Amino acid sequence: MKLIVWLVRAFVFVLLLVLALANTQNATLNFLAGYAWQAPLILIGLAFFGVGLLAGLVSAFPGLVRLKLENGRLKRDLRAAREAPPVASEPPLPPVV
Repeated sequence: MKLIVWLVRAFVFVLLLVLALANTQNATLNFLAGYAWQAPLILIGLAFFGVGLLAGLVSAFPGLVRLKLENGRLKRDLRAAREAPPVASEPPLPPVV
């Protein structure tokens, strides 16, 4: 199964590499206020991929911190529960007739 996954990954990598090498012509990206950036199309695509990756990581960071804090709290609670002396429970009383 791992071999199939690696073959699919290699195929996708080669496909994207061929696509990138086929799109090396210059493209102009126009920003607001008259600014423009002229670069190869693959470089513009890579820049937007990097910005999207960075935005995804930044947006996931607060959730990761919250989960780490909750995990620490739950570990402390579990440690305290294991260290607490066991409570002796009395058997239930028989019903009163």
